[in-house]
Amino acid sequence: MTTTLDDVHALTHAGSLLSPGGEIVAPYDLEVAHADASGFSALPADILNAGRAPFDADYAQASRVHLVNAFGVTLGDSIIGLSALSAVKRLHPHLRFTIYRPARAPRHVQRLYALAAPRLADLIDLPVPLASLPADEPKIDIGNQLFWPRFASMPMIDFFLWAMGIAPDSIAAGDKRNRWLADVPLAAIERAPYALFCPDASTPVRSIPASMRARIVARLADETGMPVLGFGAVDHPRYRDIAPLCIDTDDFLAWIGHARYLVTADTAALHIAAGFDVPTTAFFTTIPAFMRARDYTNCVAVEFALPHLQGIHASARPADLDAIERAYRDYDWRAMPFAREASLSPASR
Repeated sequence: MTTTLDDVHALTHAGSLLSPGGEIVAPYDLEVAHADASGFSALPADILNAGRAPFDADYAQASRVHLVNAFGVTLGDSIIGLSALSAVKRLHPHLRFTIYRPARAPRHVQRLYALAAPRLADLIDLPVPLASLPADEPKIDIGNQLFWPRFASMPMIDFFLWAMGIAPDSIAAGDKRNRWLADVPLAAIERAPYALFCPDASTPVRSIPASMRARIVARLADETGMPVLGFGAVDHPRYRDIAPLCIDTDDFLAWIGHARYLVTADTAALHIAAGFDVPTTAFFTTIPAFMRARDYTNCVAVEFALPHLQGIHASARPADLDAIERAYRDYDWRAMPFAREASLSPASR
């Protein structure tokens, strides 16, 4: 017997949903549409869900695999999910994937999937009738991963591999570095060498405080000897705001991919830089660096010791932002690390 979920539990369900009419639905689409989610239920057991019951996928015997509601609705999560998919395809080049995506996901995220699709997967928008998925092909649900307990306790690339039924340790570290991005053609942009500054993350609590940005730009310009380009206004003579020139995902990829060095608090920018082997200094406030940058050999991390903020996905609360401001203000900027060797060595706090 199928148990229906109430409105709250449906939106926070660790997986995708089945509508009363028999359609597979993304909880995100219901939330964005402010739709009533009561009466929905979990997907049936023949759609594998590692959070419900871990499994080992037999990809060698499959020709097509259906990934339901993969891999989230943010740019960073999607880059990592597609890296997991790319790693599986390297092991099993005969495989073809179909990804069923939330139709209301942000356009800049959907564009990433469109760029990846020719090589990695076919794309279909949710909702779709449950009956439209072939009964004799593997079907895996990775929906609403933010609410899976392991999403907060595993490096993200390992989480997505595990959710796809692959032992993370079976994948070489080199295959976890988003190298599939190097196959995406980059637009021609600035010809002169430049360093890049990406201070804004998806939430204020993970962003670099505005009061500290000029100091970081100065340190970056002094260290690299290059002009610094970046996203957003910074009052410094060696800095240029290129935000007006970055209007879509293609532009964002190009500006990062062509950079000689990157300083960022945005993990999406970090993941892109790793794909193009751009040396990077990354700042972490609410999540340990190893959870996002463990496999990036050309990245160094600055981690701020803020235990009361660990694990927070988003916040703009004044008390939280004050704590971030103090951490950045008290940091010894003369010790800000730069990627010199192939190692990730977070700065101690």
